[in-house]
Amino acid sequence: MRVVALCSGGKDSSYALWLAMRSGHEVVEVLAMVPEREDSWMYHTANIWLIDAFGECAGLPVRKFAVRGGQEAEQIALRRALSKSGAEGVVSGVIASRYQLTAIESACALLGMKPVTPLWGRNPSGLMREIVREGFDTIITLVAAEGLGPEWLGRRIDMGCVEDLERVSEKYGINVSGEGGEYETLVLDAPFFRRRIEILEARKIWRESEGRGILEVKRAKTSEKPGSTPDRR
Repeated sequence: MRVVALCSGGKDSSYALWLAMRSGHEVVEVLAMVPEREDSWMYHTANIWLIDAFGECAGLPVRKFAVRGGQEAEQIALRRALSKSGAEGVVSGVIASRYQLTAIESACALLGMKPVTPLWGRNPSGLMREIVREGFDTIITLVAAEGLGPEWLGRRIDMGCVEDLERVSEKYGINVSGEGGEYETLVLDAPFFRRRIEILEARKIWRESEGRGILEVKRAKTSEKPGSTPDRR
């Protein structure tokens, strides 16, 4: 099936995209919804500008769609963006958010498309371990939950990180996968990448009064993956 992949460049949407590829779906484009509000109900905000580098690494075309307004506006924007895709299905990395799932399923129903949600209902800890085992190189770029301080910004998600997230979850009740907006991520490398993303300059911004912070990537580039054939471009 020809599908459009809703993708932010974070771990969940990237992993869902890869699973869709492995299942035989043809990904015709990456669709990045770009919200103007930091408190978006549905969409990833941290370093979304890097989605172009993500597309280059994945070898997929990227289409960005601006989102202005609150919950209703986000859902209207989703329907409008999907209506222009020309695809038969929509890939999403939703795991446990009934709100997000309903919004995607409703848009698909109106447009005659099929939702593809390979992560839905997965155990958060098990899913995180699977993503690490499959070779996704991911860092945390935003934190917004009790128990997650500035020291988490820029941290790579490996098995040790997953174990620490589980401990924070036990103490503070966060979702280990960050599905509740507790943190956001950026995938630097993945099994389906032809190149990888290399961060050249970044800074941590911590808002003490809000208990949240972001790793703001200022400069980045794509580079050859170790062991890959040199790029002659």
